[in-house]
Parts: sequence; C-alpha cells; structure tokens
Amino acid sequence: MKKRKMPETQYRASRVCRILGNPTVYQIIRTLGGTRKSPSELACKIGVSIQTISLTLRTLRNIDVVRYEPRLNQRIYWLKDAAVLEVLDRLEDFVEHMRMKR
Repeated sequence: MKKRKMPETQYRASRVCRILGNPTVYQIIRTLGGTRKSPSELACKIGVSIQTISLTLRTLRNIDVVRYEPRLNQRIYWLKDAAVLEVLDRLEDFVEHMRMKR
C-alpha cells in the first residue's frame, strides 16, 4: 500500500508537536511568555548552557515561533505570537484531565 502525502498544514503541525516535546523548548517558550530575553538570560533562568539555548532558539526560529533583534553584541528573543502559550495551556489542561481519569 502506498503512503499518502500528508497535507502541508498537518505536516507542519506535526513538526511543531515534535519540537514542543523537547523540555528545553517548552521551558524557553514558557520563560519568554510576554517578555524579551537574551540567550544568556534564558540560560540563567532555565539552568542550561548558552549553547543549548542557542541551538534550541534556532530550532524555534526555523518553525517560526520566535523572533529576534540584534542588540549590541547579543540577540534579544521574543515569541512571535502568544497563541503558542494558549497551545501549551491547553496541553497542560489535557494532561491534568488525563491524570484525573486514572
């Protein structure tokens, strides 16, 4: 049986889901919230290396979740759209709901 090609929107959504499954990605999104932060601020707040933060931010840029602007000798990042926070809220509600069903 030949596998059907997935519609573009569904494919992109599946990529976002895979990336959101990374705990560092999740923490970065939550930490950014409605603020703007540098990679060093994120690293300090989350407790991982700046290299890990930078690689993760690159991944988030690739899926169009974060934006940045250069400022002096660093970049300042923020969420492109707060809707991603609503997605995380809904996921957390879903997880809590499933835990209660045990």
